[in-house]
Amino acid sequence: MTLIQSDVLNLLDAIRAGGDIDIIRRGVELVLQALIEAEVTETIGATRYERSETRTNQRNGSRDRLLTTKAGDVELKIPKLRRGSFFPSILERRRRIDRALFAVVMEAYVHGVSTRKVDDLVGALGAGTGISKSEVSRICAGLDEEMAAFRDRTLAHVEFPYVFCDATYLKGRVGGQVVSRAVVVATGVAMTGEREVLGCAVGDTEDEAFWSEFLRSLRSRGLAGVRLVISDHHLGLKAAIAKVFVGAAWQRCRVHFMRNVLSRVPKASAEMVAAAVRTVFAQPDAGHVRSQLAEVTTMLAPQFPDVAGMLADAAEDLLAFTGFPQAHWRKIWSTNPVRHEAPHDRVEMKGLHLLAVAAA
Repeated sequence: MTLIQSDVLNLLDAIRAGGDIDIIRRGVELVLQALIEAEVTETIGATRYERSETRTNQRNGSRDRLLTTKAGDVELKIPKLRRGSFFPSILERRRRIDRALFAVVMEAYVHGVSTRKVDDLVGALGAGTGISKSEVSRICAGLDEEMAAFRDRTLAHVEFPYVFCDATYLKGRVGGQVVSRAVVVATGVAMTGEREVLGCAVGDTEDEAFWSEFLRSLRSRGLAGVRLVISDHHLGLKAAIAKVFVGAAWQRCRVHFMRNVLSRVPKASAEMVAAAVRTVFAQPDAGHVRSQLAEVTTMLAPQFPDVAGMLADAAEDLLAFTGFPQAHWRKIWSTNPVRHEAPHDRVEMKGLHLLAVAAA
């Protein structure tokens, strides 16, 4: 089928008349079919019924192909050739659509959704053909391969002076049961500012032994040049960092610290205390940061002695960022760069968590 002017005009008329999603689906179908016809013409060196010296093959009918898109299912005709085979590259590129659908299937499976319900879910997303139990299993089998490649890749291509460590708990399928597992993630930041997820692992709990094993695996894959590790005040993680990254400083996440502080403060005073602590991080240089921390500690001591004690005890760990370039401060004084990713990064992080649980 060739995309002729009448097709376009008819489509435009339908849209002007208030056409719904079927009009969009029809438009997608017309464009995709036109691209397929253009590619097969280029492949054989001649249009349909054309006599040409450049012709190298002949059409031999077509086969139907149902393609799932965001606009709905579109029916395409794939030309067949008398000699050899032809498959349009546009349908190879549509694997991006497949991957989005596969990601839904994988996540549903990992979170314990039955294969029958996965089939219902796929149908609700617009794939009229649904998905079989064997297809769900085949798609999810790719989790192991993707996770193995991710876990084993080298980290020696660049130094990462800053490393963020964080953890979350997710439910995953283990031995036929859905249970809660600890998923730990390390993200590195190069001197250029570029970030890279270094690795993730799954365990029953994030104790010192588990964190130590995980961090050593990063070292064995080539992680080098670590000067500062940023994390919350998890004792097992802190001890593991001290053992594995000897000579590196440790930055206590200010966001986690603030939460700990506010848990000791009445709700009526929470905003005042939080505002006072935030002034410490608003100073122009390291000297003023330290002097402001001392002033805030003294100011809060009479009314909130527990908070003052926490500030005094955590001073060195909380202000470790001041020993590094000032341009980097906002990026390294908390694990927020890990928790508040750009939208596409959040999707990637979620996918890594998912793969980690599934591969455990």
